[in-house]
Amino acid sequence: MKNYLDILMRCPLFFEISPQNLSAMASCLGARPARFARGEVIFAEGDPAQQMGLLLSGGAQIVKEDFYGNRTIVARIEPAEMFGESFACAQLAAIPVSVVATEDSEVLLMDCQRLLTTCSNSCEFHNKLIFNLLKVVATKNLMFNQKIEVTSKRTTREKLLTYLNLQAKNHGSNSFTIPYDRQELADYLEVDRSGLSAEISKLRKEGILESNKNRFTLL
Repeated sequence: MKNYLDILMRCPLFFEISPQNLSAMASCLGARPARFARGEVIFAEGDPAQQMGLLLSGGAQIVKEDFYGNRTIVARIEPAEMFGESFACAQLAAIPVSVVATEDSEVLLMDCQRLLTTCSNSCEFHNKLIFNLLKVVATKNLMFNQKIEVTSKRTTREKLLTYLNLQAKNHGSNSFTIPYDRQELADYLEVDRSGLSAEISKLRKEGILESNKNRFTLL
């Protein structure tokens, strides 16, 4: 755990948890590190919703595929961010999405039920962990509401501009880099890639934005 101390201290789950308590926390939560190669599935749709993960290094995406194999990117996961906690807390029988490593990654896997149930050791930090987990879940709900705001728009143009305006607001600048390439952005917006590329070209010609790969400037 000492090798990952900086990442753990950046994770909202461990807010105000002292570094000295991290080893006890690992035992309390049944935490174990695991490595995943690029493209490898960390959690597969249909897996039991028992564990939650914390990305220690690399990158990952939460994805959803429909009956016909069409893929939607639900969210991107960066180091120090968690995933799977909402499904485990809800005690779902199975996870409704997949989590896939987008590059070689290290993940800390934890037993959510051991976190939600006060342990026999009466760890002084356990109640704080539960409070922090509640905040993490609430924050994720706000994030998914933003995605609904984007994908509920009717046209590709409206979806794209809504997403880019939210990114500009989050970055505090009209110039910013998004975490998706063109295909991934299309998957996130739930639109066709060729239609998205055509719309970006139109917006450039109209002087509404400038773009270079995944770098955008709203004019």
